[in-house]
Amino acid sequence: MPVYLLCLILFGLGLYCILRKRNIIKMIIGVVIAQYAVNLFFVLISYTDPVPQAVVLTSIVVGLSLVIVLIALAIRIYEKYGTFDITQIKDLRE
Repeated sequence: MPVYLLCLILFGLGLYCILRKRNIIKMIIGVVIAQYAVNLFFVLISYTDPVPQAVVLTSIVVGLSLVIVLIALAIRIYEKYGTFDITQIKDLRE
């Protein structure tokens, strides 16, 4: 039971980073933390069943591609605005 609670805390930390941080890189790190928390939870509940483990492997691949797209988007935003801070990007919008 404590392991499930740790998964919940890890997911909450990722959600906190996504919702409260203003830096795009920190938000991407929050997405990664939340993804791995969900993957860890699925692995814990499917100790011997191979189907959820296959779903987790698929989720890892999809999550990696999502992170790559998010990093590419963050690089393009930095090239255009010169900052990763969302509040400054909103102020610089044309």
